[in-house]
Amino acid sequence: MLRAFRRRGQLSALADRTAQIAAGDILGFSCVRNEAHRLPHFLRHHRALGVRHFLFVDNASTDGTAGLLADQPDVSLWHTQGSYKASRFGMDWLTWLLMRHGHGHWCLTLDADELLIYPYWQTRPLPALTDWLEQQGRTSFGALIVDMYPEGPVSQGQVAPEDDPLAHLGWFDAGNYQVQVQPRMRNLWIQGGARARAFFAAEPRKAPTLNKIPLVRWHWRQAYVNSTHALLPARLNEVYATDGGELTSGVLLHTKFLPGITERSAEEKARGEHFGDAAQYAAYYDRLTADPVLHCGASTRYTGWRQMEALGLMSRGGWI
Repeated sequence: MLRAFRRRGQLSALADRTAQIAAGDILGFSCVRNEAHRLPHFLRHHRALGVRHFLFVDNASTDGTAGLLADQPDVSLWHTQGSYKASRFGMDWLTWLLMRHGHGHWCLTLDADELLIYPYWQTRPLPALTDWLEQQGRTSFGALIVDMYPEGPVSQGQVAPEDDPLAHLGWFDAGNYQVQVQPRMRNLWIQGGARARAFFAAEPRKAPTLNKIPLVRWHWRQAYVNSTHALLPARLNEVYATDGGELTSGVLLHTKFLPGITERSAEEKARGEHFGDAAQYAAYYDRLTADPVLHCGASTRYTGWRQMEALGLMSRGGWI
């Protein structure tokens, strides 16, 4: 929280419409850079879920992202030229906005390449989900990141900004997930999926963490610790059952592998802003730049949330 307070001066408001926020509104928070291609569908998807106002931090985009967001009537936008890495990968900036504007609201904090789904999401909007969670005495909601990918090389095809990326990214890994509980913060640590298989097979413990807690009823004294993988107070990290049952959970469909990923990977390797030890991930970026085929004989075609539940990747947890 102190880091967030200190870094608030790095943010400049470009479009502050937070006066529109009403009591009970579900809010969306995101830090973005050069996401103009993904944002139209990202906004459409989460508006349909019930997000009423979005608060974005634009980190020095050069592709028109800031202009696109500033034109949205339900978006408040801040700009920064600060270091993404030095701000705890954007979380210091978002923590300040959550402190200032999220208190008392259910807040959905996502990356622009994540699409939230959960049981019954097409017919039950987020207010129905948050009402259910509150009835269960819960103020946080967990989700598994599932990497989506095309059938051919990751650079192939064309996806327009208004297109649903899942029409192109139709495949995922249904298995090879490993889970453990971190005793200090009581949060889950899940690894696996396509990125672990394709890029970290020799060193699986270096694979990305796939569990997040994106939806939280916010209090100004809360803070994300490591992206949205864990929060303080630690009780908010207990988004799993400890009695042998199941708690309601969701999935973040990860749309990272759209056409353009090869050029973007080369740029991010040079910037070195996305990992604590960028040199450690040089081979990962090199593999992405080489235009890999992630599809394999064990790949599964995505059909919907019921499939995800049947595979054990999300749960209704009693929500009927």
